[in-house]
Amino acid sequence: MIVVRCISKSFRVPHLHRRSLKGSLFSFWERKSYEDIQVLDRFSLDVLPGEFVGIMGPNGSGKSTLMKILAGVYEPDEGEVEINGKLVAVLELGVGFHPELSARENILMYGLLLGLSESYLKSHMMEIIQFAELETFLDAPLKVFSSGMKARLAFAVVIQVDADVYLMDEILAVGDEGFQKKCFQYFEKLRKNGKTLLFVSHSRDAVEDLCDRFVEL
Repeated sequence: MIVVRCISKSFRVPHLHRRSLKGSLFSFWERKSYEDIQVLDRFSLDVLPGEFVGIMGPNGSGKSTLMKILAGVYEPDEGEVEINGKLVAVLELGVGFHPELSARENILMYGLLLGLSESYLKSHMMEIIQFAELETFLDAPLKVFSSGMKARLAFAVVIQVDADVYLMDEILAVGDEGFQKKCFQYFEKLRKNGKTLLFVSHSRDAVEDLCDRFVEL
């Protein structure tokens, strides 16, 4: 379902220099210096249909970069990526939410962006808000939500999308034990339906419990 062949990705990072205000004004004419940071170096991976694969590694090892390449957010500098089937990526949860709108309004807006119909979202509104454990906040503006509440709400919307391949980055870090248990139940549903999952986490226990195997970056 996922074929990754020798992909590489680097980022050009400018060197930062602390200057006085006068020096900063004249820095426009200075030659800028940069450093190329190699994040992925000829990385390859095959994920079979129905397989759950974990991705682990320290911060900066390229886990999120890999997921963004698979999701089409980044292009690799070299190498090839092939996704066989419909893909849904749960990466930066809540990107696209509007802080002044209510949870109800954001569910509709976010779901429409994901390709769900308005009628579907309205008929599943309570199911979504209950999964996120935010029943009392349905009509509250999102600006009063914590980052974890926003992430749970986004995840509850995303899992309404039926796909073949799921990319999930640190989703278990956004909720308490009860919410994590519901996430695992959802993952088991995906497994029973023959879906394919690529799962990024810092938790070795979560990866070992959920995945058939894991890859370290």
